[in-house]
Amino acid sequence: MDNNAKIPRRKCSSFALYLALLLFSGQDASAQIRYSIPEEVKEESVVGNVAKDLGLDITSLLDRRYCVVSGSKDPIFEVNQNNGALYVSSHIDREELCQGSGACLVELKILVENPLEIHYVVVEITDVNDHSPTFSEKEQTFEIAEQTLPGKRFQLHNARDPDFGINSIRTYTLTPNEYFEINIRQSDAGKIPFLVLKKSLDREQKNKHTLLVTAVDGGKPPRSGTLNVSIVVLDSNDNRPIFTQDNYQLSIKENIPFGTSVFRMNATDLDENTNGEVEYKLGKTLSRTVYDIFELDKLTGDIIVKGQVDYEENDVYELDIEASDKGTPPLTGECRVTIKIIDVNDNPPEIEITSLSKTVSEDSKPGTVISLISLADKDSGVNGKIISTITNEVPFELKPSYKENTYSVVTMDSLDREEDSSYEITIKATDCGEPPLSTYKTLSIEISDVNDNSPHISQSPLYVYLTENNVAGKSIFSVSATDNDLNDNAAVSYHIVRERNEIDIMSFLNINSDNGQISALKSFDFETLKTFQFHVVATDSGTPSMSSNVTVNVFILDQNDNAPVILYPVSSNGSAEGVEEIPRNVNAGHLVTKVRAYDADIGYNGWLLFSLQEVTDHSLFGLDRYTGQIRTHRSFTETDEAEHKLVILVKDNGNVSLSATATVIVKLVEPKEAFAASDVKSAAKVDEDDNVTLYLMITLGSVSLLFLISIIVLIAMQCSKSTDYTSKYLQETNYDGTLCHSIQYRSGEKRYMLVGPRMSIGSTIVPGSHANTVVLPDRRRPSGEVRL
Repeated sequence: MDNNAKIPRRKCSSFALYLALLLFSGQDASAQIRYSIPEEVKEESVVGNVAKDLGLDITSLLDRRYCVVSGSKDPIFEVNQNNGALYVSSHIDREELCQGSGACLVELKILVENPLEIHYVVVEITDVNDHSPTFSEKEQTFEIAEQTLPGKRFQLHNARDPDFGINSIRTYTLTPNEYFEINIRQSDAGKIPFLVLKKSLDREQKNKHTLLVTAVDGGKPPRSGTLNVSIVVLDSNDNRPIFTQDNYQLSIKENIPFGTSVFRMNATDLDENTNGEVEYKLGKTLSRTVYDIFELDKLTGDIIVKGQVDYEENDVYELDIEASDKGTPPLTGECRVTIKIIDVNDNPPEIEITSLSKTVSEDSKPGTVISLISLADKDSGVNGKIISTITNEVPFELKPSYKENTYSVVTMDSLDREEDSSYEITIKATDCGEPPLSTYKTLSIEISDVNDNSPHISQSPLYVYLTENNVAGKSIFSVSATDNDLNDNAAVSYHIVRERNEIDIMSFLNINSDNGQISALKSFDFETLKTFQFHVVATDSGTPSMSSNVTVNVFILDQNDNAPVILYPVSSNGSAEGVEEIPRNVNAGHLVTKVRAYDADIGYNGWLLFSLQEVTDHSLFGLDRYTGQIRTHRSFTETDEAEHKLVILVKDNGNVSLSATATVIVKLVEPKEAFAASDVKSAAKVDEDDNVTLYLMITLGSVSLLFLISIIVLIAMQCSKSTDYTSKYLQETNYDGTLCHSIQYRSGEKRYMLVGPRMSIGSTIVPGSHANTVVLPDRRRPSGEVRL
């Protein structure tokens, strides 16, 4: 039958089924058909043609309908409505369907309509070998004593095979071995396997056996299943303890310490557990001396010394040892141990100090004697011969005297207390015995101090940064020196060297001679004094005394202690007031005037900012906060007042800013009046300009000549000087009309600039400079540590 063809299917209606069962119940079947198929038949395979086998009219098949009634929940068989063929509609599992070992028969009722008929069909499902034998457990373990006699039987787990007949379990097999075989007993439940012992077991040879039992069915090809069988052999006390030797010989030295294990007995028992546990004991026929000197640990078998072993009393001992197991009854093994005593050099040398100088001056010359020692040894001959040495590395050595075993300890090199203030001299005396014995003696020597070190100042020269306006009489910094000597030799005092050219500067400095604290006797002013230098001497109190000096460079740091000074406008009476006249018709952006100011401080303290504090009309005038320029915001109108008052506030950028104010009166005039005023001023200046012209021409010629000479000199210097093109002092070029300080200098790999109102973008404030110093990066050299 084509499996791809669609088979017409029809289910019996409930009414038709009920009517058929009601009409034909209790009646004999009108016909019965028997079919046989294997269980591995595929779905939609044809079992047989029911219509033909029942002898129904083929021409009337299209008018009749078939349905199959079976006892199973899910129908396995159905009838093709077109040709009346009975086919398999679902997978067949014979073992699940029949659940038995006999023939598997499926009884079907075929219901035919038009007219209503019922027919009986029996389908026999024959078995195929589609299952392997399986054991209920994968492993089985037996514990068998090694004294078990051959012929003992042990029942194994039986295997199960769902297949029927020849496909069921046929036999059991066992992996080949010399101790076991398999025996099968037939029963109503099937074949039961037994494991039979055919040879006595020996645990000492093999304590565990692993076997594989295989169940094989009779199918073609046959299928099989396996069971792992483990045999654990139990021990019995059938072995006695055995020593590796019957006689042991060993040697020990006299005076061996008490508690020393000189030998460990070792007896082995091939049994296990208590049957293999061994205990040791001394024989009962030994002399009393053996029990006083030796003992035997019953568990470990260690022979331990518990008494004095003396070669002069006895030079050999014989011990009988017994080893017993804990079986029932216990088994015993014996051996003998012979111990020989070796004579030893048991008297060490003795060191005696006859004289000792515990303190030695560090200026002692090599060869100075500090101690006398004598050596002795109670032994005689070679054992009494003594060799003495100093074991550690010290500037001392042993010198032998005219008398044997007498030595003097003398200095070998120059001593330095600052490197080592004391020494531990270890003297070793060793005899020539076998083995040699040694004695150690330690001498403690102290090194006394002499004044051989000058005070040391860790940093030279010193750089001090001091903020101006310091408190007079207060300490500003200190100089510290260390001296490696002791006591008076290390007591340091300080004083300032008063040189002739520094008398004025030193007059306002004072130094504490004990601790080096330097105090300023006056308050410094950065605008008056920016830096000065002096020298400090540190002297110890030794005899003779030693000293060191250090140069101290002091840099005064600026504070914001000067208020801005207005340079323009300034009136005739000295007040910061001025009057500016401008035409009324000027355009927006017209420069009215520029306020100029000066601050004696530097850095942020001297950076000036301008702001409008008071103005009559904010829409008319604007002030540049950096340059002080006043410009118009817009053109003037007829409604604007003719006079305007502007009050300008000038303040610096110090932490506490200082300020000053200037007043500018702006008057608006008509263009003609402004022009006339300009002519008057020009006429007044004509005569003055005529006189000035001559001086300007002379000045211009002189400046030009000097400029030409400077260019020539500069070219010559550039050609002759080194690759360092940066002068130590640079001129500030960013002047915008407002007076300020700007000093630049170079130190090491960096440039420093003390700036005024404006600072370069990207400049860096030097730490500790109180915002007075700006570091300008030098792109020609890598940056490094800066020390002023």
